[in-house]
Amino acid sequence: MNTMPRSPLFSATSRACAAIAGGYAFAASASALLALCLPLPRADAVVTATLLSFALYAAAALRAFAAPSAWRAWAELLLPALAMALAARGLA
Repeated sequence: MNTMPRSPLFSATSRACAAIAGGYAFAASASALLALCLPLPRADAVVTATLLSFALYAAAALRAFAAPSAWRAWAELLLPALAMALAARGLA
């Protein structure tokens, strides 16, 4: 059941918030997971994961505006972010 208002302003605002907050959560959790999983010395793995997170953040922001709905934009960013954060916590 879709209970979100269909106002274009609300949709654009929600997608912008998803791009900013959801994109940050996605990129940060991906960076943490990559830093733990990359087969490099610790410092090199952290630097590589951090550099990759900038590209992931940009891709997540683009995806937030390409998603068919605002709900889907939030879900596509936060669910993988939560999964990666839990995986990183399990590996740490």
